[in-house]
This record gives sequence, C-alpha cells and structure tokens, in this order.
Amino acid sequence: MTTAYWCVLAAAMMPFVFTLISKSTTPGYNNRRPRDFYVSLQGLSARANWAQQNCFEALPVFAAAVIIAHQVGVAGQATIDMLAVAFIGLRVLYGVFYLVDKHMLRSLSWFAAYGCVIALFIVSA
Repeated sequence: MTTAYWCVLAAAMMPFVFTLISKSTTPGYNNRRPRDFYVSLQGLSARANWAQQNCFEALPVFAAAVIIAHQVGVAGQATIDMLAVAFIGLRVLYGVFYLVDKHMLRSLSWFAAYGCVIALFIVSA
C-alpha cells in the first residue's frame, strides 16, 4: 500500500479521536441516547464533536482524490504521497485549532487541506 492510501485510513480514523475527546470531557454520556448527549455539549466537548463531524465530511472527497490520483497514474507517487500527508497534517492542525477555539487558524488549515485535495485532482488531469 502506498503512503497516500495509509493516509486515507488515517483520515477515516481521525473522527474517532475527536469522538473520544468529546465523550471523555463531559460526564453523563448515555450510549442508549447518544444524540441527546451531543445536543447538550458545550465548550471543548462541543468543539470536539464539531471537529469529529467535519472529519467525516472531509473524508469522502479526500478518499476519492487519492483513489483517482492512483488510478489515473499521471502524477508521480511522491507527489500523491506528499499531498496526502500534507492533508493529514493540516487536518490534525484543524482539529487542534478547533479544540483550542482558534477560529481563524482553523479556517486557514481547512482551506489549506482542501487545497491539497484540489491539487490531487489537478495533478491527475
């Protein structure tokens, strides 16, 4: 497996890190009614939940970009791997900035990560 494919796995696992943070920073989690629990979250726990949701939203387009880049075969593997690793690094920063409530840095890291996705499509053209 290529580094970029491993990055897809990392992106797929990333939401669960934020889920763990969200659930562990607020007492009273009820596994029978988890959606009710999330509605009442505030502060760090709420931001961790929002980061988790955004990780799930970012996953499909990233996975598609990596798969398409591999299948088309125009870009070199090093380029694909570099863009995928950059995406993961930027998404980690995005999550950290979300947790510490740095909204401008969070938005910048979001745009930069999506720039990596767009670049994966462009190098595949």
